Amino acid sequence: MSTSTSAARPARDLRPDWRDAAACREADPELFFPDVALRSARSQVKTAKLICRGCPVSATCLNWALASGQEAGIWGGLTEDERHRLHRRGLLSASHRLTMRGKS
Repeated sequence: MSTSTSAARPARDLRPDWRDAAACREADPELFFPDVALRSARSQVKTAKLICRGCPVSATCLNWALASGQEAGIWGGLTEDERHRLHRRGLLSASHRLTMRGKS
């Protein structure tokens, strides 16, 4: 009698995950969580934002970070402070702000 271990695992959601299309999926995750105490933090932020700028799902990423309350890291091309300011303003949706940033 043989038993299958696959039956014990939950079935993976068949819907595509936005993270599968993220430009950062192959990047070092540490890059998106810079240590502000280090001199290289500014360089890390700049590099992470360049990756986000070319990402096809950056608006989705930013919206997810805002909706799920992510406090640390760079999400959708914005730092913690930038997301807090955006959240406090509450005037524009994150995706609208990203769209407008690309037009200026």
